[in-house]
Amino acid sequence: MQKLNISVSQSKRLLMVIALLPLTINASEIDKSIENALKFGQEDGKYGQIKFNLRYRYEYADTKGTAPLPAHANTFRLRLGYLTPELFGFQGFAEYETLYAAQNDYNGITSGDKRYHVIADPADRHDLNQLWITYNGIPDTVIKGGRQRIVLDDSRFIGNVGWRQMEQTYDAVMVTNKSIPNLTIIGGYIGRIKNIVSRLDNIEAPFVNVKYKFGDLGTATGYGYWQKFVDDKSNFGKSNRTFGIALNGSPKLNEDVKLHYTAEYSFQEDHGNNPVRYEVHRYNLMAGVTAFGVTAKANVESLGSDRNRKAFITPLGTNHKFQGWADRFLVTPAIGLRDINFSLGGKLMGTTLTFVYHNFQDDGGDVDFGNEYDFYIKKKFGEHYKVMASYAYYVGDDNAPGGFKNDTQKIWVGGGIEF
Repeated sequence: MQKLNISVSQSKRLLMVIALLPLTINASEIDKSIENALKFGQEDGKYGQIKFNLRYRYEYADTKGTAPLPAHANTFRLRLGYLTPELFGFQGFAEYETLYAAQNDYNGITSGDKRYHVIADPADRHDLNQLWITYNGIPDTVIKGGRQRIVLDDSRFIGNVGWRQMEQTYDAVMVTNKSIPNLTIIGGYIGRIKNIVSRLDNIEAPFVNVKYKFGDLGTATGYGYWQKFVDDKSNFGKSNRTFGIALNGSPKLNEDVKLHYTAEYSFQEDHGNNPVRYEVHRYNLMAGVTAFGVTAKANVESLGSDRNRKAFITPLGTNHKFQGWADRFLVTPAIGLRDINFSLGGKLMGTTLTFVYHNFQDDGGDVDFGNEYDFYIKKKFGEHYKVMASYAYYVGDDNAPGGFKNDTQKIWVGGGIEF
């Protein structure tokens, strides 16, 4: 019989695994019990299922050289919903959303203390976040109507602003068709927006988004968005129509190496009741590679300006995702913006790590706004639990126009549970 040799260190590791195994099994059993309970004891969900999402977050925000005090927010966000079973091609969903601030030393725009910096999470707000019904009785087609989450492509033009505690949803009708192989056609109409500070904005916004997939090489996308804000005159300046085309993909070279690319062009002009007549352009170029689990990307996005009066805007986009997490450029400066950035990301011991560097200029490259350094770390525990931390540091150029010369720091620490 062959002798089994195990070192002392190996023995310790084996004993640790054995000791933790009951806890792992127990946690898994608890999760299964919760999942089963939320489906009313039916694995096939024939009575529908409860959806549960709880997220805690601490956020700090400060911009040097400005009057507001540094802001601190400790907030808890709960979403609770019910998804019906499918019946004759119909299915419905209703979701309630609420936010509680355990510490509200911040300006939540529609609530909070104006002495502090803005953190756009309004305390003690309760919303009907979603209420929709779908119908899939037509082959290769889904029709969805009601208050819903809409995220198109990378959420640059229409998104849910999911980073904030209270997300953005839409009263809309949307039709998705996949009758032709490799082709996806999405069309719809938005009549009202429930934004991140729990305000309702009326809008007349038809949209169309068409994608064609070229196998493993990538996808070509064409889109048109017509956004006319109505009733509230303070929003009329956001009305626009935008058309664009994009090519993007992540083809594999082999099992260890994958390429990434994006080439996108957009044209925008005034629409409807916008008091300013303008025409502007946008381009977005990215090249990257993933090798042995590490992803590096270089990107340049330019949001053009029309004679320094009016710049390219994305009023319904998830703008926190772009131009730096310090949120200095949620609204494009009138002289336009060119964002040259580099990102590096990967996983270490099951933990997601991301670093992004930005250099900001006007769209012509003549004016320096500043630089930004962003860090993000996330750890998931099973399917339902995660913790995260993030840091954003914007360093303004001494010659930057207006308040853009002021440095900004933001910190986030949080965690979530989702079933």
